[in-house]
Amino acid sequence: MTQLGARPAPTPEPRVDGLAARVRLGRVFRPVSAEFALIASTSLLLTVFGLVMILSASSANAVEGGQDPFAIVMTQALVAAIGVPLMFLMSRFPVRFWKRMAWLILIGAVGLQMLVYTPLGYENDGNTNWLRIAGQVVQPSEFIKLALAVWAGFILWRKQELLGRWKHVFIPLIPVGFLAIAAVLGGKDLGTSMILFLVILGALFFSGVRLRIFILPLLVSLVAVLGFAFADERRRALILGVFDDSNDTSCYLTSCYQQVHAIWGMANGGIFGLGLGNSREKYGWLPAASNDYIFAIVGEELGLIGCALVLALFVLFAVAVFRMIRKTDDLFIRVTSGGIVVWILSQALINIGVVLRVVPVLGVPLPFMSQGGTSLLSVLLACGVLLSFARTLPAPAPRFAQAGPVRS
Repeated sequence: MTQLGARPAPTPEPRVDGLAARVRLGRVFRPVSAEFALIASTSLLLTVFGLVMILSASSANAVEGGQDPFAIVMTQALVAAIGVPLMFLMSRFPVRFWKRMAWLILIGAVGLQMLVYTPLGYENDGNTNWLRIAGQVVQPSEFIKLALAVWAGFILWRKQELLGRWKHVFIPLIPVGFLAIAAVLGGKDLGTSMILFLVILGALFFSGVRLRIFILPLLVSLVAVLGFAFADERRRALILGVFDDSNDTSCYLTSCYQQVHAIWGMANGGIFGLGLGNSREKYGWLPAASNDYIFAIVGEELGLIGCALVLALFVLFAVAVFRMIRKTDDLFIRVTSGGIVVWILSQALINIGVVLRVVPVLGVPLPFMSQGGTSLLSVLLACGVLLSFARTLPAPAPRFAQAGPVRS
């Protein structure tokens, strides 16, 4: 029995746990943009394609040497099994997360690169650009590519109202960028240093700065690369060997052995190829068959059709990123995406150019496909950043929403 004047007990509100859960699930499984789907699908297809070709290119020599024919591809598959979930996990991060973490990502990547000058550093073929940790070889400079793209996007986004003045364009972008590149160049890795140069140039281009401001760092970069390249006798021979049109055998035992065998392998493939697993060059003739020259094995086993398929996947990947750049209004997304796509496309073109002997040997892998866990992981992480940006684009409207009114 209630007393007079006493307030009635409040009626408990109905629980909405089920509704809240459905709302959260709706956000997770909401439709994604066409750019998101295209970037994700092309990156996955290229990764799977690369695993198949690595197995084909590495198993022959492994069997001949009495080793496990699946050892190399299983290591690469393990990296892919880690990198693909990380790619989709990173796609859930908001854009503001990348803006806040830009400086920290760059400092961490450069700090990791500086470890190559400690006893952990590992030298291979004249380059000190690797770390040997717990029996595994890691190339930290691969992470600087992504870090530099994100950091450059953040810097130019913060100064978007001041990009008409060259001082605000160059500082701190050029000094800090060159310090990051110098950390790699100190280990004599010219190929990776060139990619980092292109990442900065790509960021400047997509930021919309005036052409006269853009040309100056381009000329400085060109002079620096040529000067560093011709200062070393071995690199000078590799560069001049590209322009040696006398005959293929003149430099066969010196500077163009691998490129000559790469061209012979692709010529043997013809249009349809010799068949998957039937390469002849991988039997000791092409030493880096599963690394920098994986495209030559694609051409020999799958022919012109296989090469065209690889190129088509890279073109579709680039189209998706360029569509995202065109649609977004956020300068940070535009500049960072531009730096990443310039990195991946330029590295692919350089690698294919080396195989076709139109570009000097620079030692850069084919993205997604070449053997190398660090390279594959860095590219998949970069795709995760792109997918995070693609989530900001509007998803395609449902078909029933696009249809007109139904007439009776």
